[in-house]
Amino acid sequence: MKNLKKHASLASLLCLFITNICISQTNPPPPAMPTQQNKIIVDKIIEAAHYKTYVVDYCLTKINEASAKEGWNEQKAMEITESINYKNFRDAIYNMFAFYDEVELETLLKAYEKDTAYQTSNVMTKNKALINNLNIFANDIVKGKYILAK
Repeated sequence: MKNLKKHASLASLLCLFITNICISQTNPPPPAMPTQQNKIIVDKIIEAAHYKTYVVDYCLTKINEASAKEGWNEQKAMEITESINYKNFRDAIYNMFAFYDEVELETLLKAYEKDTAYQTSNVMTKNKALINNLNIFANDIVKGKYILAK
């Protein structure tokens, strides 16, 4: 009987510790984002660099490759193509510029507006994290993860 009480006490104590450990776990912080004013400047940079077009074209290329490889019919290819929505990827771009201050963003914007070389070879197409995020985004589109339920 004494052993049973010891085991019950140990089991209760163990449950208490496990519960405390589980409760103490927290969610990761949200990704860093620029201020509202900086988002406006980033949107202008995206426009000047034609990055929105780059994202859509990249996704279309991935869709065409998958369509040819897997033999999709016209309806499936069109449904996947229509699921491309740049807004689903925009936060990844905002995150990239989260640590730039307003002066740095304005300087970058002026460089994009003045020099067409910046428009074709720019910080967004050279950033490895953003390239990886774009690849994941495009693959998710190809898998149909952004198709809206009918």
